[in-house]
Amino acid sequence: MFKGYLATLSKYFIQSWPVSLGLLFLLVPSYLSVLLGTWSQSDQAHGPLVLMVVMYLFWEKRTAFDFPSKPVSFIGWPVFIIGLISYALGRSQDILILDLGAHILLVAGLILLFKGYKTLQLLWFPLFFMCFMIPLPGFLIDAVTMPMKIAVSHVAEHILYWFGYPIARTGVILQIGQYQLLVADACAGMHTLISLEALGLLYLNLVKHDSLFRNLTLALLIIPISFTANSIRVIVITLVTYYFGDEVGQGFIHGFAGMFLFLVALILIISVDSLLQRLSNARKS
Repeated sequence: MFKGYLATLSKYFIQSWPVSLGLLFLLVPSYLSVLLGTWSQSDQAHGPLVLMVVMYLFWEKRTAFDFPSKPVSFIGWPVFIIGLISYALGRSQDILILDLGAHILLVAGLILLFKGYKTLQLLWFPLFFMCFMIPLPGFLIDAVTMPMKIAVSHVAEHILYWFGYPIARTGVILQIGQYQLLVADACAGMHTLISLEALGLLYLNLVKHDSLFRNLTLALLIIPISFTANSIRVIVITLVTYYFGDEVGQGFIHGFAGMFLFLVALILIISVDSLLQRLSNARKS
């Protein structure tokens, strides 16, 4: 597969090497910069994974570039020029939302200029998925993260109290037994929600359901599914700390809980999808 991937890339690069070289000249410095900077931070660690998924999605849709379609210059040039302006501003002023966001416009503009609408329609999801690589402004992250942390803390407290555990809450601080736990941004923040939303939409794209109702319902339910997975993660860490101590709860188990979160979210997404399938079959019968 890897050899085939390289062969396909080489074919398209040779066919339009000036454009490919120019695009690489623009994109590579940006990705090197975020790999060594923003994406090296724990709350932005999903960035490289999203980039790899985007590359896979373009590879999966590679036949779209062979689709016969008429180039559209009257809208392709404005899209490409706006992308260049956004890229120049983002790179010069170190504004990542403009820098990385420009990549979507640049690629979309080139597709329109060389291949046209039909190819762009076939490649809409890989282009859309690139949005998950873009770091959101700090003020938006802060505005959404705190209510989410409070809500997750509230749910964890009430569930554990209902099961008889000695737990209390002050804001986003949980007190269970002799231990205090702070629900951090990584446990219930906006970045986690974005990562789980990306996971859910990727699942929808891969399973390729024909039912519009099923797709829309599952897409809307991804947010409460993400919230539920975050709540389960906090509950698990709280219980591990209560039974095995703070050192265990905040050590390897805390790091492992991040992978556990995505596993729980994926299981919930598949379970809800299966339930929707049963409901759909029941309606037809």
